[in-house]
Amino acid sequence: MTRQEEQGDAGRRVGRRRGALKAVGLTLTGFLVLGTAAAGYAYWHLSHNIKSVDINSALGDDRPAKAVIAPATAAAPLPTGSLNILVLGSDSRSGKANQELGGGDSSGARSDTAMVVHLDAGRTRATVVSIPRDTLVTRPSCPLASGGSTAAAYGAMFNSAYAVGGPVCAVKTVESITKVRMDHYIEIDFSGFAKLVDALGGVDVTTTQNIDDDQSHLHLKAGSHHLDGKQALALARTRHGIGDGSDLGRIGLQQMLVKALLEQMAATNLLTDPAKLYRVADAVTASLTTDTGLDSLGELTRLGQSLKGLTAGHVKTVMMPVVTAPSDHNRVIANEPAATRLWASLR
Repeated sequence: MTRQEEQGDAGRRVGRRRGALKAVGLTLTGFLVLGTAAAGYAYWHLSHNIKSVDINSALGDDRPAKAVIAPATAAAPLPTGSLNILVLGSDSRSGKANQELGGGDSSGARSDTAMVVHLDAGRTRATVVSIPRDTLVTRPSCPLASGGSTAAAYGAMFNSAYAVGGPVCAVKTVESITKVRMDHYIEIDFSGFAKLVDALGGVDVTTTQNIDDDQSHLHLKAGSHHLDGKQALALARTRHGIGDGSDLGRIGLQQMLVKALLEQMAATNLLTDPAKLYRVADAVTASLTTDTGLDSLGELTRLGQSLKGLTAGHVKTVMMPVVTAPSDHNRVIANEPAATRLWASLR
């Protein structure tokens, strides 16, 4: 082979290598573009899953004062101030999934579960206060999205606020009876809760008594159990198979379940399993309604990141102090002055 032929052959080999490298580069670029596009779509999809209500605009300035929160800085980019969040579990029957889990009429909804979550300054400790849905309260007049307002009601069941005026009235009623500003609002429905538990791989709970509730279709022997989403929802809703069948017994189960879910989330390292992380995020956001301050994946992520120092062991669960209502032994009223002292501690 002549020198000229050798040079030509070497040139062709270099050309082929360059062509191969170019192909690999284009392929990698393609994967990066597809990955970026997929990530962008996932972010868009999760954010658009979330429904929101502009509670601040609806209620205006006639509310308890906001807590003073120091702005984020370069040294502390995440918020660290105290925060109060009203968390509702809705028994909405809208949609096939909710009807299958909840049954009943497909129209209307009530706040089946209500908790005020107070995050201490620094956000390493929290107090979760459950409000019994059977509590008789003074329900204030609430603005309606369609215009006008609801009538004030005296001696009304607490969960009727959501039924007559939705999230806005639920927040206004809670602020009226607690004198505590609700900085945020989060609502999740039946199917969303069940899907969240399933996406986490179930949840471990320990019951101290047998549970036999034909209405929630839950039958458990006392002891430890691994529950799937449908079973966990039944546990959160059961009331007739425990204690005196009142809402107060159910609250104890709900609070136990909240702590169990926090422990399950801590034990599941979602950041190392993007597929599971997406399933959990999709399950939560698809059934979530928030105030407009939390209606994007970015805002929810910032809230979650600000809680990275919070563990289940530093979450205190209590119930608003109540006593049997004199007018109806099936209802309760706030036990004063204990209830007022509890709410004052959260301001």
